Amino acid sequence: MTQAPILVVTTGGTIDKQYFDALSEYQIVESVIGKLLATARVAHPFRIVELLRKDSLDFTDEDRALIAATIAGAPESHVVITHGTDTMTETAAVLATVPGIEGKSVVMCGAMQPARFAETDAPFNLGMAFGCVQAAGPGIWITMSGTVFDALKVRKDRDAGKFVAR
Repeated sequence: MTQAPILVVTTGGTIDKQYFDALSEYQIVESVIGKLLATARVAHPFRIVELLRKDSLDFTDEDRALIAATIAGAPESHVVITHGTDTMTETAAVLATVPGIEGKSVVMCGAMQPARFAETDAPFNLGMAFGCVQAAGPGIWITMSGTVFDALKVRKDRDAGKFVAR
């Protein structure tokens, strides 16, 4: 049995932030996703495209169009997107309207703490996304905090620090 390869698209967000010292702010640097997958010994075939290095609050319509075009034009039918949690649902809404994506399984994930922190949810959320994209049918999904959500029926509860169904 051949395993369908997974396309991993990194866009920045907290998952890829780094804190340099007490006098600086978080900065999004080179993606750590490849390292997380190597550390987890992921054997499933995948390809990583580091598309953006931005906080999702800074995403433009052009950035979302680039994400959508990358996914629509990719040969893979299984896609994981690492994305900032603040506007993940906005990008999901755009992806749901793009021709060429409707037959694909797209799973978005992020982190509430940078992957480089010891107490981060990043590896768990990324692992959930890898499992979800293989099991879920076509559509746009979000995996955060051990839960799989229909990306068009979820919101981020900033006060609680988690995603909740709406």
